[in-house]
Amino acid sequence: MLLEAIFHQPKRNWAYAYDKDTIRLRLRAKKNDLTEVYALTGDKYAWEETRNIVPLTKFTSDSMFDYYEGEVKPPYRRLKYAFLLKSGDEQIWMTETDFQEEEPDDPGRMFQFPYIHAGAVFTPPAWVKDAVFYQIFPERFANGNPAINPEKVEPWGGEPTPFNFFGGDLQGVMDHLDYLSELGINAIYFTPIFEATTNHKYDTEDYLRVDRHFGDADTVKRLVKLCHERGIRVLLDAVFNHSGKTFAPFLDVQKHGAASKYKDWFHIHEFPLTVKDGIPTYETFGFEPHMPKLNTENPDVKAYLLEVAEYWIKEIGTDGWRLDVADEVDNAFWRDFRRVVKAANPEAYILGEIWNESSSWLQGDQFDAAMNYPFTAAVNAFFVEDKMHAEQFAHAIGRQLSRYPLQASEVAFNLLDSHDTPRLLTLCEGDQRKMKLAALFQFSYMGAPCIYYGDEIGLDGEHDPWCRKCMEWDEAKQDRELLSFYQKLIALRHAHPALRAEGTVRFLQARAGGSQLVMERKSDTERILVLFNRSEETAIVELEAGDQPWTELFESNHRTALNNGVLAIELPAYGYAVMRTELAEQY
Repeated sequence: MLLEAIFHQPKRNWAYAYDKDTIRLRLRAKKNDLTEVYALTGDKYAWEETRNIVPLTKFTSDSMFDYYEGEVKPPYRRLKYAFLLKSGDEQIWMTETDFQEEEPDDPGRMFQFPYIHAGAVFTPPAWVKDAVFYQIFPERFANGNPAINPEKVEPWGGEPTPFNFFGGDLQGVMDHLDYLSELGINAIYFTPIFEATTNHKYDTEDYLRVDRHFGDADTVKRLVKLCHERGIRVLLDAVFNHSGKTFAPFLDVQKHGAASKYKDWFHIHEFPLTVKDGIPTYETFGFEPHMPKLNTENPDVKAYLLEVAEYWIKEIGTDGWRLDVADEVDNAFWRDFRRVVKAANPEAYILGEIWNESSSWLQGDQFDAAMNYPFTAAVNAFFVEDKMHAEQFAHAIGRQLSRYPLQASEVAFNLLDSHDTPRLLTLCEGDQRKMKLAALFQFSYMGAPCIYYGDEIGLDGEHDPWCRKCMEWDEAKQDRELLSFYQKLIALRHAHPALRAEGTVRFLQARAGGSQLVMERKSDTERILVLFNRSEETAIVELEAGDQPWTELFESNHRTALNNGVLAIELPAYGYAVMRTELAEQY
């Protein structure tokens, strides 16, 4: 037993309240080292009366470690605990202070979860567990009101550049809500809609005004109302890390310099505001002079931005915020932001744009979720780019699951591309077989999947600006077969709770050097196997099937045979299968 590899701490994702009655405990150990793990639990004020042994099960693994988890419902919301670790005939106890051979009899030396405070339990909005998001870049989705077109608007479907406009607006979105409903979408994430000078609108001029080329506040109200009537939630994009160069306070600083009453709204190193050797004399997003960084520690800045955060939720009725460059804004601001937004709507979804490991933002005091780019990277590396074999992919997913509390993983924002990346079909070099495998995994995995507008009808495009081309509305130019695939995929997810947050995640096959992957999703009522063959060769996957009958859930050209309790599935090149059975008692 390698004690140096064993890790636990009584906080973060290692010991956390899942709900007002339940504490989940996790422990890390060297891969394949332990055979059994238990938690010795009880109340510190009534130890003998409440003492209990709780088994922990291996819930995921990565390349070096196994991760065990168990659930405890302490009768008085307090918990003292230690761990019993077994490796074959060897066993040892782990307390907060040391490892020991004898069972600890002093709760004072054990780990502690002091108390479950119901109001402090991290509770993301439940609706996100069932959400299928669709990301819309408003300027490029549909032109519904030519009367508000920008000057020099170009014909729809022309070549995108970083600077041109095609006249997309919010009326255009309203005109196509039936399309989204028929696709199966029940949540929309809009990139910024506020007044700005660019086509992407990440350089905000006025946070309380809709861009004049998109509509106005009444337009947004109508859009939200129409969406809600269809059961579609609406997520807006806020840029609180930086403003645009035409933001009134920044214009005032440019004009009045050190005498401006807004000079402390920004991080200014010297006056006048200028650029020296490519570096602005004030802090910005990256080194972009037209995106000055806001000082969110300034009380006036904070008050203004929190007013913005509340207004669009409370007055307009939107369902949450996606927060741009969220990791570069101070954490105290985000804690105040959460309090304001959740007071306006407790079910609002707060999503941070963070490209890396995000656990410090996902403790219940800041965000509900982060854009799951580590998931994106792993899925694309295995299914699209052939940079991982199956075992490496399973390890990457396992590592990600181990980092966050369960409730954060249940509402993770799982994307495969966006306005900041090449499109999925382009990453696949036009090979729809790879694209379908990646999408199938995305839609059968825990968390909320998001489609970038147009992926479902075959839009391609390299990095910005090519990934921001106009949506194609001419059905003759759409890939209708691909659209049908996405419709069926979304319907599959909606129909089966095991494929959403209610289902556990386990890899039944993910071999070193292998190209086949078998993922099990299991709820209280059903067991679903999702099989992938990311190979140019036909593959046969054999699995212990039990006695229950299995049915196919999704379109496929695989062949299946069941002999003596063994399910043999022949998968063609880049083939897949989705099999379901009623949950037998032994599972």
